[in-house]
Amino acid sequence: MIGQHVLVSGAHFAFTDRWGGVSAAPYEELNLGGAVGDDPAAVRTNRGLAAKALGLDPELVVWMNQVHGPDVAVVDGPWGADIEVPAVDAVVTARRGLALAVLTADCTPVLLADPVAGVVAAAHAGRPGMVAGVVPAAVAAMVSLGAEPSRITARTGPAVCGKCYEVPAAMRDEVAAAEPAARSRTSWGTPAVDVTAGVHAQLAALGITDRQASGVCTLESHDHFSYRRDRTTGRLAGYVWLDAEGPGATGGEGSGHDGP
Repeated sequence: MIGQHVLVSGAHFAFTDRWGGVSAAPYEELNLGGAVGDDPAAVRTNRGLAAKALGLDPELVVWMNQVHGPDVAVVDGPWGADIEVPAVDAVVTARRGLALAVLTADCTPVLLADPVAGVVAAAHAGRPGMVAGVVPAAVAAMVSLGAEPSRITARTGPAVCGKCYEVPAAMRDEVAAAEPAARSRTSWGTPAVDVTAGVHAQLAALGITDRQASGVCTLESHDHFSYRRDRTTGRLAGYVWLDAEGPGATGGEGSGHDGP
C-alpha cells in the first residue's frame, strides 16, 4: 500500500503503490484518483485506507485538480465542500499537520519541505508542467512563506524513466530547449524525455541540494499504475506533511521503510 514513507527532521514523504485497496480492474487495487472512471465510493475508501496507513486524518489531506500547468495554490486547510477544487499542479502550505497530495501514473510527483520554516509543497510535474516551470513556481511560493532553498528537502517518486518515455524527436528537442537535462534516449535507441532528471536539474539550479529520486519506473513496474502502459488505469499518490509538534520533536532524521 505505502511503497515508501520517509521521515526527515519532522517532514514526512510518502509514496503509494497500487496494492491494498478495494478498486476493481482495471483500477486494482489502491486507485486514489477521482477522475479516471473508477467508482467514487471505492476511491473514497482507498483514500481513507492510505491516510490511515500513514497515520493521517483523511479529512486533512489536500488534493488538486491537476491540469499539467504551472499554477500553484497556497492553502491553510482542506477545500470546503462548497468550494470547487482549483486547477493547479502544485500546492503549498505553512500549516503543520496538513498533508498535501499529488496524483500520478507516469508523471513525476515532487515533494518538498523546509521543516525549519514549517513549509511544505507537493507538485505534479509531467512533461508540460516541467517545461512550464511548475516546480520552480512551487519553490517560489515556499520562499514567500519563509522557506530557504538551502534548507529544502526534495523527494521525487515513482515515474516513467528516461529510458522508457519515448517521444517524437521534435518534442524531445522542444523539451530539451527548456531543460537540457531532460534530453534522453530510450533503451532501444529512440528519442525520449527524462522528466525526473529535468526536475532535479531545476531544483539544483534553485540551490536545493538535499534531493533524492525514486528508482522505480512506473512503466516497468506492475506494482505501480502507468498510463503509458495501460491507458485506463488508476493513480498513485505522493503525500508530504510536517509533524504538528515542529522540527526536533521526532528525534531528527529517520530512515525509509516499506509501510505497514
